[in-house]
Amino acid sequence: MFYSLREIVEQANEGYHGSIAELMINTESELTGRSKEEILKIMTTQLEVMKSSVQNGISEKKSVSGLTGGDALKLDNYLSTERFLSGETILKAVRNAIAVNEVNAKMGLICATPTAGSAGCVPAVLLAATEKLNLTDKEQLDFLFTAGAIGLVIANNASISGAEGGCQAEVGSASAMAAAALTQITGGTAEEAIQAVAIVLKNMMGLICDPVAGLVEVPCIKRNAMGATQAFVAADMALAGIQSVIPPDEVVNCMYQVGQAMPAIFRETAEGGLAQTPTGKKLMQKIFGQ
Repeated sequence: MFYSLREIVEQANEGYHGSIAELMINTESELTGRSKEEILKIMTTQLEVMKSSVQNGISEKKSVSGLTGGDALKLDNYLSTERFLSGETILKAVRNAIAVNEVNAKMGLICATPTAGSAGCVPAVLLAATEKLNLTDKEQLDFLFTAGAIGLVIANNASISGAEGGCQAEVGSASAMAAAALTQITGGTAEEAIQAVAIVLKNMMGLICDPVAGLVEVPCIKRNAMGATQAFVAADMALAGIQSVIPPDEVVNCMYQVGQAMPAIFRETAEGGLAQTPTGKKLMQKIFGQ
């Protein structure tokens, strides 16, 4: 079992040829008593849910509240014009992230990675990377196990809850998980993977959770989209050899401290931020009549 990002690197290098995924599979087996085959089967099911949520999210259908829906389709159509300014792979990840979170807003089936509100980042990055790199089924599962290992450390040492630590703890953690997994799946070392984690978390530090009308839609969906882009950029930076001046574990601990210091109005209460703008208040009244 590992309890820090540094321990992930040490244990992956010592017993698993540098593979965070293999370390995580073994850890899961130790914690649950399940065989490797059972664990792989469960994760395969989760992967299929992720793929379906992306496919189902590219539609015109609105959410129950009417606040969101149709943006993934707009971006999909925009991609077909080839007039885009950003890279195609990153924009596909953005589309995927929006799709997953729009499915969540429509009360559809998603895989919380690590939460429902941040469910778009990991599958968005994975599916975009799979298309670009032709990842095998095993590589896709390795991606998810790597992401899971990072999420486990963050959850145990900081938080993955918006109510406890703001959106930095939700989308920030999800983006960091995706960044580490992307780094490893493209040949990066375990050390480079945790550097990618630090790069993401430092740049999402202090991000508040301010859901309009208390719903996981605005601005949550677009934050997942931007989290997916950060994962790609952080992975590239880490693969280039760029390191965080502040050690990754210290960055995780710092995120926790920032979350604890954050006023309650910025932690999923809808009492601050965008939720309390004039338009945010009007939308709250329109949806709930109060």
